[in-house]
Amino acid sequence: MSGAGLLALVGDSLIVAAFEGAIPHRNMSRKLLKSTGAVGGMTLVSRITGLVRDVVFAYVMGSGLVADAFFVAFRIPNFFRRIFGEGAFSQAFVPVFSEYRERHSADQTRAFTEHMAGWLGVVLLGLTALGILAAPAVVAVIAPGFLDDPEQFALTVESLRITFPYLLFISLVAMSAGILNTCGHFAAPAATPILLNLSLIAAAFWFVPGLGNAAIGLSCGVLLAGVLQLGFQLPFLRRVGHVPYPKLRPRNEGVTRVFKLMLPAIFGVSVAQINLLVNTLLASFLVTGSISWLYYSDRVMEFPLGVFGIALATVILPALSRLHARGEQEPFSHLMDWSLRWVFLIGVPASVGLIALAGPMMTTLFQYGATTPDDVRMMSKSLVAFAAGLLGFVLVKVLAPGFFARQDTRTPMRIAVMAMGVNIVLSLLLIVPLAHVGLALAISVAAWVNAGLLYRKLWRQDIYRPLAGWGTHFGRVAAASAVMGAVLWWGAGDLDAWIHTDLATRVSRLALWIAVGGLVYFVVIFGLGVRPRQLLLNKAGID
Repeated sequence: MSGAGLLALVGDSLIVAAFEGAIPHRNMSRKLLKSTGAVGGMTLVSRITGLVRDVVFAYVMGSGLVADAFFVAFRIPNFFRRIFGEGAFSQAFVPVFSEYRERHSADQTRAFTEHMAGWLGVVLLGLTALGILAAPAVVAVIAPGFLDDPEQFALTVESLRITFPYLLFISLVAMSAGILNTCGHFAAPAATPILLNLSLIAAAFWFVPGLGNAAIGLSCGVLLAGVLQLGFQLPFLRRVGHVPYPKLRPRNEGVTRVFKLMLPAIFGVSVAQINLLVNTLLASFLVTGSISWLYYSDRVMEFPLGVFGIALATVILPALSRLHARGEQEPFSHLMDWSLRWVFLIGVPASVGLIALAGPMMTTLFQYGATTPDDVRMMSKSLVAFAAGLLGFVLVKVLAPGFFARQDTRTPMRIAVMAMGVNIVLSLLLIVPLAHVGLALAISVAAWVNAGLLYRKLWRQDIYRPLAGWGTHFGRVAAASAVMGAVLWWGAGDLDAWIHTDLATRVSRLALWIAVGGLVYFVVIFGLGVRPRQLLLNKAGID
């Protein structure tokens, strides 16, 4: 992390000032100021409560048979959530909804959202019913290694049948979030994931003791969270006048277009999740605990990814969609350039910080209760491998909207398929010598391949043209990150010292070195000449 959360919030506070030059309506810019600040702040709270949730998981379950069973059961509907939720569905729905608001009447826009809700509900009900009935087959495909342990297999199937309906609720939540984000209301959707974390924390202390099984109790918490999250969105939808009362009509042009865009976008947006499922399958053949080690380390890596990467992607997709609908291609390119500069400014030091403090972080967060020192060492190794791909993950989040805003979902799909192939090949090659660390490293390399191919295509199609100054910008960021990394590496010291100390000492030491790392980075980058005003869009040529 090493100051990534603080940097993300600083970036959020400057987003609207940057938009002043890119978007002609100053009122819209003021709204974006409040909204992006809310997105960064709410996402930060969500990630913090998520880490608390994972600490509770580690305390209650550790990384044994029960934990592996729950994480597989939780990951499967979570995977489909990324597809039907903030993944492919949102990327297909938001540009079409934005176009309706720009070019159609209020009645036509309302009719579109109502029929969209109706048909999405039908698809989700069918998929949920199929998932519950076919749970044994799904687990056999996703985690075939569990077939050798009847107890673990049965527990995973039972847990999956409880968690799968979560898909129905959370996907409708994602549609609601797309409506609210396009209408300029970002805070409520950004706060919604907090309810999942709070529900699971409550389930760990209320449901688990009563049911006597951590996997079943936490699965009930997942289902409860879906109901709460959907209910939370309704008052905000009513406020903007877009409660999508589900209706069904044989044909609606907007709905048809969303589903057509969505099919290829399933691969384009969800390649990281597909890679995780592939690696879950392979990890099920490794020693017990491998799936849990990958889960915990991936969760820590996603902290800076969520605080900054997802927040930035959430804001720029509606803005890019509006610019494309208006035919303003030069501002479109400049907005992407500005976004990428912020990605490097924050993503590089975040990645370096995670690598340097991997051991101290995993020890401080998870070495309690059923989690052993050996578990911490294994988690730390996979975190380093995941952190190596953090910048690639963030780049994909920012580059892909350059296509989705133009209602082009096929290009990201083709690129995602190639990246997925890279992940599968590398996973098979690295799993024997590196075990679970090899699986994490394969995902990271695949993310870089995905990002590189997306950038190449945007440049070749003349959608994005980098502005001047990139060499200097990257050199400054790299130098400051290197200095910060060296300081943190020295400060982290020996992992055994962290393992054998008490909680208060761990927390205070980790907080100290995160603060020191952030301060070092800020001081060095400032000393090298980087100023926030240099990263405003109007300074990059948009007036």
